[in-house]
Amino acid sequence: MKEPSPTPVDVHSDAFLARLMRDQLKLSIACALAFAVALVALPLLNYFQPEMMAQRVFGFTLTWLILGVLFFPFVWIISYVFIQRSIALENAEAQAAQDGRTK
Repeated sequence: MKEPSPTPVDVHSDAFLARLMRDQLKLSIACALAFAVALVALPLLNYFQPEMMAQRVFGFTLTWLILGVLFFPFVWIISYVFIQRSIALENAEAQAAQDGRTK
């Protein structure tokens, strides 16, 4: 007689989705905080360190170098990290659900 195969764990269950959404919310908040710190730091540096921010680097003032050149790659890096970690979270949750483990 054949042994019954174990029933597959539903990776779309409420518990699975709740854990995944909670973990992705934490990741989203961390990425948003990194962006907010960078966004707030530039005006604060301009206000408290105007001499330093007025220095010329590669033909730009430091303010414009950070704002016009370095800020966009920083945002791309945040986006890349968010996407990679979000995919890793989803894969880890799916693997845990398939293995029948719970967090």
